[in-house]
Amino acid sequence: MKIGIIGAGQIGSTLTRRLRALGHEVAIANSRGPETLASLARETGAKAVRAKEAAGWGEVVIVTIPESRIPELPKDLFAGVAASVVVVDTGNYHPRERDGRIRDIEAGMPESRWVEKQLGRPVIKAFNNIYAQHLMELGRAPNAPGRIALPVSGDDPKAKAVITKLIDQLGFDAVDAGGLDHSWTQQPGTPVYATDLDVEGAVAALAQANAKRPEKFEATESSPGNFAKPA
Repeated sequence: MKIGIIGAGQIGSTLTRRLRALGHEVAIANSRGPETLASLARETGAKAVRAKEAAGWGEVVIVTIPESRIPELPKDLFAGVAASVVVVDTGNYHPRERDGRIRDIEAGMPESRWVEKQLGRPVIKAFNNIYAQHLMELGRAPNAPGRIALPVSGDDPKAKAVITKLIDQLGFDAVDAGGLDHSWTQQPGTPVYATDLDVEGAVAALAQANAKRPEKFEATESSPGNFAKPA
């Protein structure tokens, strides 16, 4: 499969390494230009490109950048890109540490619904609730004891099926978390977030999620600070 990745942070670079090891063709972009990705490209065999080229690269595009940077992407990012291309959002809203106040999210809009609105394309929410190191190291064979389950939210069953298969190839079980309006069940502060649960545990955790965002995941008047000193 040809997969474009926009964002070369911890999740983006980890997915590049893992997907290339599985034999997928990967094009990766960041905000600083392809030349800054030369080392990762040499290491993995991925193609370093600009964001628009990554968006039009193949069957799947994974957007993995901070929420506050989403509006900075090219407005025509998906111009000419086939509607069949699956767009994945891995992002998480961290208002106190990084993103500052995003009005619609603070008002209750699910994070990935807001991302979808900015991109102008339907998205699938996945890969947002696992640490990059665990994504790199903890994949297991099908039916292995303790195999970690990753929730997948979205409105298009065919698109979700594509990502479910990809998650399985990476060594994890996918759990259908419902439509994108229900994707808040896997946002930061919920029971399934960063907990490495198996399928049974993940299903239970999703069911226990509370729609009220925990206070520490809400912006304050002085947001943002940083991860060492949230504001």
